[in-house]
Amino acid sequence: MRTPKNASPESHSMQYWPYPRWIAHRGAGKLAPENTLAAFRLGAEHGYRMFECDAKLSADGVVFLMHDAALERTTNGHGIGGDLSWQALSQLDAGSWHSRAFAGEPLPTLEALARFCLANRYLLNIEIKPTPGAEAATGDAVARLAEQLWQGAKVPPLLTSFKPDALAAAQAAAPKLPRGLLVDTLWDGWFLKAQELGCVAVVANYALWDATTVAQVHGAGMRCLSYTVNDEWAAQHLLALGTDGIITDRVDLFSPD
Repeated sequence: MRTPKNASPESHSMQYWPYPRWIAHRGAGKLAPENTLAAFRLGAEHGYRMFECDAKLSADGVVFLMHDAALERTTNGHGIGGDLSWQALSQLDAGSWHSRAFAGEPLPTLEALARFCLANRYLLNIEIKPTPGAEAATGDAVARLAEQLWQGAKVPPLLTSFKPDALAAAQAAAPKLPRGLLVDTLWDGWFLKAQELGCVAVVANYALWDATTVAQVHGAGMRCLSYTVNDEWAAQHLLALGTDGIITDRVDLFSPD
């Protein structure tokens, strides 16, 4: 499915935006075990050149990829991932839960994913996904590591989070890295908070976008991104509204060209 360029009347006031419209959720959506290198490779095989991932901190300060606070859904481990050392986390099986074909797939570090993306000129949206209580520490660590890993790269990663405290820490640690505020509801103060955090984008549950919210965000010079869009009718609606980015599980349905 080919997508028109954003023709929003506010676009002249928006900052340079180097990212493609289509972004593969957690690597390859549901086609591979999420947040594993196998998933990012599969997403790339489907033509995607930008991915979304979830980053959190191990007990000894290593930034690794996993969505949930608890290990049970996507690994053979038990308990809270952030309570374990990277040595312990690195031994877990993060693929068998998905299918036998991916048995033994390990949890990757953000550094490993960065190497993959930089070597292949892929772009990345890093969602800062802190273990509860570690918002500031995770935002700081992710931003510092991302700044180091992408030093000299033409296009930096986009850092996003539902947690304003994590984004504030990222802003303080690496102010030049672009940030986006994730929202699942239009909570009181969301728009002012995005501006306060110097965000270049608001990443919203796709159902929240309408002509009014798109105009509000574009009018402030920010981009409008949506998650998680898996139906063609929703994608067409978002394109018609003039939104700027679509995060999808359906790498097999939507062509990123």
